[in-house]
Amino acid sequence: MILLLKKLHRYWYFISVLLVFLLFFPYIYFLARRPEKNYARIARMRRWVSIGGSALAGVFFKVTYESKIDWNRSMVLCPNHTSVLDITALTYLCPAPFSFIGKASLLKNPVTRIFFKTIDIPVTRKSKVSSFKAFQRANELVRNGRSVVIFPEGKIDDSFPPQIHAFKSGAFRIAVQNDVPTVPIIIENAWDIFFDDGSKRGSRPGVVKIHVFNPIETTNFNDDNASELEKVVYDKMHSYWIMKNKSYFHNLENLQKICQERS
Repeated sequence: MILLLKKLHRYWYFISVLLVFLLFFPYIYFLARRPEKNYARIARMRRWVSIGGSALAGVFFKVTYESKIDWNRSMVLCPNHTSVLDITALTYLCPAPFSFIGKASLLKNPVTRIFFKTIDIPVTRKSKVSSFKAFQRANELVRNGRSVVIFPEGKIDDSFPPQIHAFKSGAFRIAVQNDVPTVPIIIENAWDIFFDDGSKRGSRPGVVKIHVFNPIETTNFNDDNASELEKVVYDKMHSYWIMKNKSYFHNLENLQKICQERS
């Protein structure tokens, strides 16, 4: 019964986002005719569509900071990735316009398509050419004073509960080449509310908690030691992730031991 309700909530979530999107679509379509000129306006509409749709489905967001963030700076934002809610979490978090780097399949989604054809950056991760073009586009945006969001794990973990896996280097190379800070971000519990796309476990209303670390300046890093920056960011995020989810993982380990003993 609970799973059925979660499956129904998942459908309601997507319907809610679509309804809000359709409400604003004429204006978004008008802006999309000149994406460079209307970059900030398109980003603002993406923000209201995602936040509004989530709110209709009873999903809200709460942010904690290590220190105040100047969102007007050009930065590379590095969040973990466990849920479709992560996109909304970032739009809620960052009031300044920015671009996502995301999988090319989002071009097939009726809501995200128009944003990935205008202000966001689609990438086919198995294609070196596509990855190179996405890297170049992100570099161009950062050089022009804009921020980009890159999920450094590259994908959502297949296992449940998800863990933080090894990072890819792209985000950190972009940061050091343009001498802009990286901002580690942990989206703590989106996976517990809406894991991945919800197709297996459904979703539920709730409050997604987001923790923003201090920006890490990249002045002392370069192409030769960008891997050190990657390690610093990974260690911060991984330690915080384990701390916030240790009770869940501890209970899971105990359950697995009991099952093994009984078998």
